[in-house]
Amino acid sequence: MAVYTEVGDEELRAFLKDYEIGDVLSLKGIAEGVENSNFLLHTDKGSYILTLYEKRVAEKDLPFFLGLMNHLSSNGLRCPTPIANREGRMQGELAGRPAAIISFLEGISVKRPLARHCMEVGAALARLHLAGADFEIARPNALSVDAWRPLFASCREGIAAFSAGLDIEIEAELDALEKGWPTALPHGVIHADLFPDNVFFIGDKLSGLIDFYFACNDSFAYDLAICLNAWCFEADGSFNVTKARALLQAYRQTRPMEKAEIEALPLLAQGSAMRFLLTRLYDWINHPPGAFVQPKNPTEYLRRLRFHRDIGSPAAYGIDV
Repeated sequence: MAVYTEVGDEELRAFLKDYEIGDVLSLKGIAEGVENSNFLLHTDKGSYILTLYEKRVAEKDLPFFLGLMNHLSSNGLRCPTPIANREGRMQGELAGRPAAIISFLEGISVKRPLARHCMEVGAALARLHLAGADFEIARPNALSVDAWRPLFASCREGIAAFSAGLDIEIEAELDALEKGWPTALPHGVIHADLFPDNVFFIGDKLSGLIDFYFACNDSFAYDLAICLNAWCFEADGSFNVTKARALLQAYRQTRPMEKAEIEALPLLAQGSAMRFLLTRLYDWINHPPGAFVQPKNPTEYLRRLRFHRDIGSPAAYGIDV
């Protein structure tokens, strides 16, 4: 979340006339994140999130994102709910951008996740996968294995300049991933970006999941692999198997996994690391001087990719086949 587009007082009031959420009391920009312009909106009836969708979120995908949040919330998953206007539409336009108002979710994201947090995340991810089973809109994963080589090619020279020999290593890894990538695993709606800053807690209990703007259809185990990378590495780069075991056991208690899903986890986790390595490299290389949002360092995902490549078995995650 961040603020790229400012909203004027009069245009905000005009926009809110289409909603039954009360009169505006305040509007404050939210600085975190990198994708959209987000504001905390207070009215005399409650608190909401106002989102303006910027260039990296395609307007054609908004019915999927907003419809999915509405569907998941209706099926018991704790997540923000889009607010429909008086005409029943969840999407409008404000300050020249597609816009939506989303319900406010209480809680905070944890900066240093512990095993008990990972257990909560595993169970919630399984509930998400089950709740999305009958969602009628589909969206392909635009950042899956087929997209990685074109992304790599678009900034290969910059990657070589970032770190000598890194382009050669990535190309070899892409060869292996493309050759072995599984295509027949159980699949459906996945979150695809369930990092700690997208999960809220009240105390040690998970209060909700946010930021569904990378959600898509892909294998459930790939979503788990993303979580292994996002939740189970320490600040020093070491892998915490206790966290991984807690996450995977809690997931399996809610949604049992097939043997093929478990066996594929190391390769899927390697691919997940590749996806975030490449997107972070792209953002780092193409970062405009003086830009408001600082890109994330890609190096940590190179280390994670190497870890998953070298472990050889899902037993390293504390899970039995």
